[in-house]
Amino acid sequence: MGTPRPQTPPSPSGIKSSTAIKLGTLGVLSVLVVGFCAAQDDYEEVGADCVDTSTLNPDGSYVVVDDDYCDDDGGSHYYGSHGAYRWYYGGTRSGGRVYRGTTVRPADAQITTRTGRVVQRGGFGFHSGGGG
Repeated sequence: MGTPRPQTPPSPSGIKSSTAIKLGTLGVLSVLVVGFCAAQDDYEEVGADCVDTSTLNPDGSYVVVDDDYCDDDGGSHYYGSHGAYRWYYGGTRSGGRVYRGTTVRPADAQITTRTGRVVQRGGFGFHSGGGG
């Protein structure tokens, strides 16, 4: 039997460093996913009034009409015999008129009517139907 071989220290294995990289990447990815999901709930709340856009007053306000005149199928509007009815977002209401808003549907916002009916929920553009 000859002389025993000297023991060499074990070399760092590629498996251990590869596992550490995978776990680190997984941790970073998890934080990003959780952050993204949390951000989906962070949306602006905007009020909406149904207006007759053919009734633009000299002061820039519109006449508010019953919500039933507005079609909430993604921002389209109805042209009836009395004019064009649309949702008017984020305006200031004074009596039967509203001003300082827009007819452009805001993105990533929860939109509700003055009666509390949800027109669109924030994040994914979901809208609910039904009366309110």
